Amino acid sequence: MIGPSRPLFVLFGSSIVQFSYLLHGWGATLTGLYSRKADISLRGYAGWNSRMAIQILDKVFPKDTEIKPSLVILYFGGNDSADPDFPNSPHVPLEEYVENMRKIVHHIKSLSETTRLIMLSAPAVNEEQIVQFYGSNLGRTNERGRIYSEAGIKLGQELGVKVIDFWSALQERPDWLTTVFWDGMHLTKEGSDIVVRKILKT
Repeated sequence: MIGPSRPLFVLFGSSIVQFSYLLHGWGATLTGLYSRKADISLRGYAGWNSRMAIQILDKVFPKDTEIKPSLVILYFGGNDSADPDFPNSPHVPLEEYVENMRKIVHHIKSLSETTRLIMLSAPAVNEEQIVQFYGSNLGRTNERGRIYSEAGIKLGQELGVKVIDFWSALQERPDWLTTVFWDGMHLTKEGSDIVVRKILKT
């Protein structure tokens, strides 16, 4: 640790979080904006789903540490919503996804009375671009993303947690299909700029 101590922000999720420092990503932008006000820790794991997140929850957010996060930005859902029939799919059934996210939220909120939480729902995808980039759609469809997004938003409302409708946010631009992704799933600078604006507003 180095002093003086400052608020700690933690970004926790899958590849949308892990890659958030690439291509002028949203994690890098937040770090720049808060460079003199807060320390930001990245805990992103590409390919992971909410089931995997549960397994490391106590390691990422131990309850017995002196320093507690001031803010956690939580994102899982893109991998969970993949088609279960796709080979080696990271799919997690919708009901389990919701319960996993409920457990994660409860754990984070139990860390400290002052820890704040923002959830990102499951995102939109550009199916055609995924096929062009990877040779198949990897089991990803925009419709499945919508279903998981709506379930995450409903859960956040139930638990009194701020939720960003990631699925709808990415589609607000008329040209979103050609601007917000570099591979149909992961964010360009333009896609990350949308996320930053939503986070700052929230």
